[in-house]
Amino acid sequence: MFHHVLIPLLAAVFLAINMGGTSISPAFSAAYGANVIRRSMIPGLFGIMVFLGAMFAGKATSLTIGQDLIQPDLMNWILVTIILGSVGITLFIANMLGIPQSNVQTTVFAISAPAVYFHQFNSHKVFFEIVPTWFIAPLLSFGICFLFGKFIYTPIRKKGYLTYGQLSQHPAVKTIIVIMSLYVAFSIGANNVANAVGPIAAMMSHELTLPFNGNGFSIIMILTTLVVAPNFAIGASILGSKGLANTGKGIFLFGPFEAIIISFVTASLLLITSVTRGIPTSLVQLNAGAIIGIGVSRLGAKNIFRKTSVNKFFIVWAIAPIIAFLLSLFLTYLIDKLGYL
Repeated sequence: MFHHVLIPLLAAVFLAINMGGTSISPAFSAAYGANVIRRSMIPGLFGIMVFLGAMFAGKATSLTIGQDLIQPDLMNWILVTIILGSVGITLFIANMLGIPQSNVQTTVFAISAPAVYFHQFNSHKVFFEIVPTWFIAPLLSFGICFLFGKFIYTPIRKKGYLTYGQLSQHPAVKTIIVIMSLYVAFSIGANNVANAVGPIAAMMSHELTLPFNGNGFSIIMILTTLVVAPNFAIGASILGSKGLANTGKGIFLFGPFEAIIISFVTASLLLITSVTRGIPTSLVQLNAGAIIGIGVSRLGAKNIFRKTSVNKFFIVWAIAPIIAFLLSLFLTYLIDKLGYL
């Protein structure tokens, strides 16, 4: 019985490490790109805020991941290990390529695979609630930041009210940028920790015959979060440097004022979808949409979309969830045929 908990928990830890590696980029790329924080300080601050976000604002998304995509009574330890392992492997590959990948989309696809296999796929939830949010939220992020850059920031800058040197050296501006980065990390905790916690909580609730959204689930979620969330900092430290550099420096060199807007817009959109609707949403894509929006408003679409890093982002974003789905589906089929499910 002990291994029924230990093995999926180890898979959740592996996933959390890889999620930390890919999610540190949208949290701190703005501050790092604007040169207002040392890279050595980022993993620790990131880990603390992810943990707080998961503890205080992560329940709604955990419920969605754990019960709305697949029936909780199917979530035994083998299936949970397959799901978490498939996501972890896919994200590990993305981290090795240095591309910040959507933890959420990869997880939803990995959970959907056994749901499809066992004819339990909640198509309405996925196609009418979750997937539309994946398109609408990044477009909102792009649109808000594009409008800000074009109609507010650029005119002010042209009139000489703002200069990079003045802003970048002002202590208050540096402080605000760091606060915004912490706000992003908190939002990541509210949304992305559920990718690992939700399946484990569903499994444990089923094993212990506890009501999924009652006090029993809350206790399990808190205990699982205590184990899973700190591993985001570990992953950020050992796997996050490539993605941080690619997003913060590789798309568009932006200044402190843009960094504040990018962080505020992306974190707010993610937190709203997490708390109000429990929709797992990709902050990586919200963040990239915001950066591209400001970049297009200042440099033009051709100059931004010609950049290699942008094109590589779109390719990996499209392929990674499909890899997670196929891997999870194959392993589910294999284990089922061997008689373990």
